[in-house]
Amino acid sequence: MSHNEDNKGKGSSHHTDLYARIPLTCLPIVYHPDYNITFMGLEKLHPFDAGKWGKVIHFLKEEQFLTDDNMVEAREASEEDLLVVHTKRYLNKLKWSMVVANITEIPPLIFLPNFLVQRRVLRPLRTQTGGTIMAGKLAIDRGWAVNVGGGFHHCSSDRGGGFCAYADITLAIKFLFERVEGISRATIIDLDAHQGNGHERDFLDDKRVFIMDVYNRYIYPEDNVAKKAIKRKVELDWGTEDSEYLQKVELHTEGSLNEVRPDIIVYNAGTDVLDGDPLGGLSISPQGIVKRDEIVFRAARRRGIPILMVTSGGYQKRTARIIADSILNLYREALIGPEALEGEGSTSMVTSMMSSSGSTGSTSTAV
Repeated sequence: MSHNEDNKGKGSSHHTDLYARIPLTCLPIVYHPDYNITFMGLEKLHPFDAGKWGKVIHFLKEEQFLTDDNMVEAREASEEDLLVVHTKRYLNKLKWSMVVANITEIPPLIFLPNFLVQRRVLRPLRTQTGGTIMAGKLAIDRGWAVNVGGGFHHCSSDRGGGFCAYADITLAIKFLFERVEGISRATIIDLDAHQGNGHERDFLDDKRVFIMDVYNRYIYPEDNVAKKAIKRKVELDWGTEDSEYLQKVELHTEGSLNEVRPDIIVYNAGTDVLDGDPLGGLSISPQGIVKRDEIVFRAARRRGIPILMVTSGGYQKRTARIIADSILNLYREALIGPEALEGEGSTSMVTSMMSSSGSTGSTSTAV
């Protein structure tokens, strides 16, 4: 049931470990303990909960939804993997602690040797980036996938910022376009509180990628150049609440998918829309976030379109519990899980996948 990697006429595709075969016994939920940033307490200088990814997994294990054996272990993206999108010049700049301090907005990193910055800050971000690329392929093979990290939507090919050092969304899409037969259109649904200016800059002139972005119009990054790439732009006011928000999310998700039917949806599910988030400036309840994710997954599953979810921004201690609750709700609603493939509208997707594969199968910190 897996799409063939199409290397005909693509001899330039480098060898990657990120598209290795994953056992069917694993749920397409991608994580690695290396996602979490622990650095002598320095990570606490950032409003980001730098251990939230591990907490999500802890809650999912507690609910007996996940075990170490049934999730997919992320692999670190190699330099060759990163060069599919990033310039060599940009990757070389990350060898300067001062550059990384600016991107992550953890000023004391300036004073640390770069080998420590690489090991304790950039390697976790590279592992999350590898996880997003892996989850892209899994979504095509299984109909859905979740990377418990990733969603670094402020990073583009040659510029990082807002805690985003690698352009994982752009990378996942470019990998699919280059390596998987029959994947030529992608839709990004970006529901983080901040504008996703990184992937927008990367896909400014790319007609294959449709971008819907719903964000607080008054906060970082206010990138007017990048806004030109947004096909459905929904700018929110301070303090937007559940009813208006969910109405807009549903209207524009349905509208986007009716306008262009993609081969893959990348869903940037930032939880910094949560009421009380120090940076997002919106007032969405925990239940509102769970409902939002359900709306997006339902729209994708009803149409039989594979969906990849990344978790992106979210800065409060209660964020991890909400992400876990949302994943559990998607499972209860049969929008994810082994039986989700047999759900409404998705049987045809599996059949078409099998046949097409030739197989019989401000404070700027963001994210």
